[in-house]
Amino acid sequence: MNSVASPFRVVLRWQLIATVILVAFAALPWGVDGAVSAALGGAVNIVAGWAYGWRVAQGRKATAGDVLQTMFRAWGVKVLVIVLLIWLVLANYRDVVHAAFFLAFTVTVAVFAAAIAVSDNP
Repeated sequence: MNSVASPFRVVLRWQLIATVILVAFAALPWGVDGAVSAALGGAVNIVAGWAYGWRVAQGRKATAGDVLQTMFRAWGVKVLVIVLLIWLVLANYRDVVHAAFFLAFTVTVAVFAAAIAVSDNP
C-alpha cells in the first residue's frame, strides 16, 4: 500500500462520517433541501481531498524539491476542484440552504486539516 494513501483514506472516511452527521442535523430544521445542501457541502471537500491525495500519490519523491512541487501542484488541483464544485452547486441547485452547505463545507475543511495528525504507520 502506498504510504500516502492510508492517511488520506482515513481523513476521507472522517469527512464522510462528518458529512453524514451534518446531513442528519441539517434535515431537522431545513428538511430535504437542508440535507441535500449539507451533503453537497461535504461532497465538495471529499472530492477535493480525494483529488489532492491522488495528485500527491502520483508525484515524484526523489528530493525535497520534488515533494514540495508535488504538494503545491496537488494544492492547486484541490483549490480548482473546490472552486468549480462550489460554482456548480450554487449555479445549479436553486434551493440550496447556504447555512447547511457552508457549514458542512467548513467542517470537512477542518477534518481535512486533521490529516497531519494521522499516522502513516500500519
